[in-house]
Amino acid sequence: MAAANGSSELYSEMEVDAFRRLFPLRYHEQHLLKSVRTDARKLGSARDTTLALGAVASADGSALAKIGSTTMLAAIKMEVMTPTVECPDEGSIAIEFHMPPICSPLVRPGRPAEAASVISKQLSDTILSSGMIDLKELCLVGGKAAWMAYLDIYCLDADGSLFDAALLSAVAAFSHLNIPVVSLNEDGRIVLVSEDNVQLKLENQPVNTEKRKLKLKSPPFSLTCLLHKNYILADPTAEEESIMETVVTVVLDSSYQLVSLYKPGGPVLAHTSVIQDCVALARRRMKELHSVLNEAISDMEVD
Repeated sequence: MAAANGSSELYSEMEVDAFRRLFPLRYHEQHLLKSVRTDARKLGSARDTTLALGAVASADGSALAKIGSTTMLAAIKMEVMTPTVECPDEGSIAIEFHMPPICSPLVRPGRPAEAASVISKQLSDTILSSGMIDLKELCLVGGKAAWMAYLDIYCLDADGSLFDAALLSAVAAFSHLNIPVVSLNEDGRIVLVSEDNVQLKLENQPVNTEKRKLKLKSPPFSLTCLLHKNYILADPTAEEESIMETVVTVVLDSSYQLVSLYKPGGPVLAHTSVIQDCVALARRRMKELHSVLNEAISDMEVD
């Protein structure tokens, strides 16, 4: 009797799995009618989120961010450059988003993922337009030397809401960033000071005598929402994104001001009321992400 029940349950699970594969939209809509997602989340709820600072020992700043299964590794490397003529007292930031084949079966070896360049541009626009980083803080010697911050973000698992996780990892990496010590050498050039010869180098003319943190002003956070008929699904998975194609990404800064709103097409029209609902969900999500970041910073300080 027990064996028969077990076989019946297994058969039922196989039927559900087959229905999910053959009719994915209908399968998801059956759950939406009950105001629940296939992973048991409420429509407006995001997945569990974790942050770990200092994930890359060789980087000047790094972070590992996870939203559900979506995983991003961000690393910053600082290099001295000559500032531009237009902005002689400012440094620069270069951001690159990478999607290696390991992150998704949809990414083919040897072919860069189309989403990678789009997300790179989104990240650059968001971080620079938000005013989170004062580029003047990256200046070393006006008109002669400034910092170039190279931020590389690697997607290790692409399970939806890629921009949200990438932005979170970027903000966390800049929060962890320690700007290296530099000094002037005999030729009047800026040189990096290694930990082994700090005292020797600083006998010359120090530019900054110790590693320092960047002052981040109103770091931005984002929430991607999926629109389907009259439903709004926060923080969609890759499966949900592939079935219901209309997404809206809302970016807010720490003072809850709108930084950007991104809607790359899709069949569902985003009316004013829908956008307002998405912004309200983003405000709630921002509180959660701010708390996750502060907790990660506190854990790093304790360690």
